[in-house]
Amino acid sequence: MTKNRTAAATVGAALICALAGCEAKKSSNPLSPSVAGPIPGVNISAPKLVEPAQGFKYKESQQPIKLVLENATSNGVRPMTYMFEVATDSSFTTKVYARSGVPPGDGGRTSVQIDRLDLGRAYYWRAKADDGANSSQFSASQFEVLPKPLLNPPGPVSPVNNDRVASRRPTLTVNDSDRNAAIGDVSYEFQVATDQAFTKIVASGVSGENPGQTSFTPNADLAVDLQHFWRARAGDGDTTSAWAATQTFRTPNTPSPGPGPSPNPGPRPGGPCASNNGPAIVSCIAAKYPDYLAAGVSLGQRQANMSFLRDRIIEAGKCGGLDLGQNLKRGGPDLSIDFLAWRQGGGEMGVDLAVDYDNTSEPLRLGWSEAGFGASYKAFPVGSCSGI
Repeated sequence: MTKNRTAAATVGAALICALAGCEAKKSSNPLSPSVAGPIPGVNISAPKLVEPAQGFKYKESQQPIKLVLENATSNGVRPMTYMFEVATDSSFTTKVYARSGVPPGDGGRTSVQIDRLDLGRAYYWRAKADDGANSSQFSASQFEVLPKPLLNPPGPVSPVNNDRVASRRPTLTVNDSDRNAAIGDVSYEFQVATDQAFTKIVASGVSGENPGQTSFTPNADLAVDLQHFWRARAGDGDTTSAWAATQTFRTPNTPSPGPGPSPNPGPRPGGPCASNNGPAIVSCIAAKYPDYLAAGVSLGQRQANMSFLRDRIIEAGKCGGLDLGQNLKRGGPDLSIDFLAWRQGGGEMGVDLAVDYDNTSEPLRLGWSEAGFGASYKAFPVGSCSGI
């Protein structure tokens, strides 16, 4: 009889609980999975988004994309995880990627790799930290995936149609290539051969792009009174165009001197860095001005330091007999910071002076790397050479 009463009471209590919608009791232990949150007084900072940075543009070749954040901080005791979301709109109503419960990564950063995204559009991404009871605010940013690269061949301008050229070092000129937003800084490769198959190349070189048209001049005389074939193509380091249509010209029928060097006073008495040896000049200037190589400076200071060192290298070269000058970036009016122009008989050679100079977390590394003809020379006056 007692057992029957007990069973009936249990069933009745269960029925009453079901009808009344009884809830499971939440724990007050802050580390319990069923903690009644949010927990008062707990603050979680918003994570800092690292990659991709605001407005970054990805090329097709850079996919798949990795999202990276700096871990959040919390004054609570519960372990945190992260939520990542990517959408095609800033309101995040059309999400193309979402992942939650991502554990913190090592080294103070957490990352996820997302699926390949459609090309040619903007995306928005955001992330927040969560400990199961409290959460941070979202941090949000925007990036872009560029369209499929398009880079057309350059358009030959001159010489064409087997014209007789006036010099055995003719200047070859092309109209700059059409391209879309996925293409970066463009340079042009030129080839000159004595056969249409280009198995007998007699001159070649690369010229940085100038606005509208870009040219190349061989640095040695071509054969007298001979038909030559030439072609050009464009590239940005990742994408290369097809070759432009092959053109022909004929060299002069009598020997003619190539273009001579610009007037230059030649070597002048100077200090220890004055030289006609580019690498030696760079080493000497680096040793003479070590404070200008320091790491940990602002980008503006690094640019000022690099400009100072560039000009000292030019002075040392001019005092040693080299016709060095500043380089007009893309033909001007801006000056290249870590690049100079070396005027020679065959044209104006570009010289790269530094490696990754704008990485201010590392000491400035100077160098002397000849980048080919096609620079834009700007004269740089030099006074006394005694202090160089």
